[in-house]
Order: sequence, then structure tokens, then C-alpha cells
Amino acid sequence: MSLPPTTPEQLFAALDALGIKHATLKHPPVFTVEQASRLRGQIAGGHTKNLFLRDKKNALYLVVAEEDAEIGLKGLHRLLGASGRFSFGSADLLAEVWGVAPGAVTPFGSINDKDGRVTVVLDAAMMRHETLNYHPLDNTMTTSIARADLVKFLESTGHLPRIERVSGGSTGEP
Repeated sequence: MSLPPTTPEQLFAALDALGIKHATLKHPPVFTVEQASRLRGQIAGGHTKNLFLRDKKNALYLVVAEEDAEIGLKGLHRLLGASGRFSFGSADLLAEVWGVAPGAVTPFGSINDKDGRVTVVLDAAMMRHETLNYHPLDNTMTTSIARADLVKFLESTGHLPRIERVSGGSTGEP
């Protein structure tokens, strides 16, 4: 029997316990990068997208990149050493393993993956931003965190992130 997913408040307490500074803005629910783009100007830093993927042998990956990054899914499995092409993980699998719903996918979901089933891949281009923004397990808020603290948080959950160049380019400037 799996535990219920972590709440945003429990996530914030975990960040506080690690000494990680974070700031959160509440807003209407956003489900897509396009909807989230309406928040520009209110939230500084790099804005992101998160792809919850599985390969042919059901290995799970979370690929995190800048919101406007082009990611070639056809060849991504070769770059990451996965077994066969990627497909998107189902909403049920996302809820079971990462504890979030579609539209709220975030690296913070690693707090719910107690078995370490997901490999987290952070795009190197995204990591040029000092501050990064993610949903705190809920798409009615956005939490800003320093890039070094994101890595620290992921490591604290047992998810040593892979920092790789997975995007084919980005039009955003730091």
C-alpha cells in the first residue's frame, strides 16, 4: 500500500529542513506552458517544462528543460541510454510514482518516489538560470528555487540528477 502523496506544505517543510530558500506565488490553475506564460513578469527566473517518460522496458524518466526548449523525443532514448523509444507515462503511473496529476509535473515529485524509480534529467541549458520555477506538487502555485538548491533537494530524495544537454536549442536568454 503506497502512502498518500506529499502536500505542498509538507514539501515546503522539507525544503526548510534542508535550509533551502524558496518563494511561492499562488495563481489560477495552469495546465500547459502556454497558460503558465501568462505569469511572466510576476515570477523571475527560468520557466520550465517537465516530461514524464517511460521506455520500452518501463524505466521511468523525468526530463526537465526550459519551457521553450525543443526536445527531439525520437532520438532522446539513445542520448539517455534508455531501452527503445520513449512514450509519455500515463496519468495513473504519474500519480502512483510521482504523486502528481498531469499539469502539475515537477522535479519536486521526487519526494514521493520513495523507491527511486524515476531517473531525473535536467537540461544543461536550463541550468544556466540561477533561479528556476516549478509547481510545488500543485498547479495552482509556482515555487522559485536556486538551481544549486534544486540539485540539493533532488539528492536529498535519493535522485542524483543527470545534467545533460537534451534540448536542441532554446530561444530564451538568461
